[in-house]
Amino acid sequence: MRIVISAQAGQPIYEQIKNQIISAIAAGEVPPDSALPSIRFMAKELGVGIITVKRAYDDLCTEGWCYSLQGKGVFVSPQKDMAEQKFYDELRARLKDIADYADASGVGIDKLIQILNEIKGE
Repeated sequence: MRIVISAQAGQPIYEQIKNQIISAIAAGEVPPDSALPSIRFMAKELGVGIITVKRAYDDLCTEGWCYSLQGKGVFVSPQKDMAEQKFYDELRARLKDIADYADASGVGIDKLIQILNEIKGE
């Protein structure tokens, strides 16, 4: 699993970490019950604070993507179907916000698809 932090992403760093881990879980890159890197290791590798990584891990546990075992670490939840469904629910909510914004701006679905294809090609 590779995590890339971007200052231009427009998201807090902890959300970037969380979202990239969710993407990796949903894509099957990180199998159920496998351990995530320790908070200290992840913070050092990414060059961010421990609290930032802890916030991302805490959110992942709260949302059901992962679970924590005291003294052992954070692990990917075994309910892959649930994880995939949460990913699609989140994606659907984000796309609805974009569709509402586009609709209010007078941008049609064809233009949205064109923009998505352009972004995908970048």
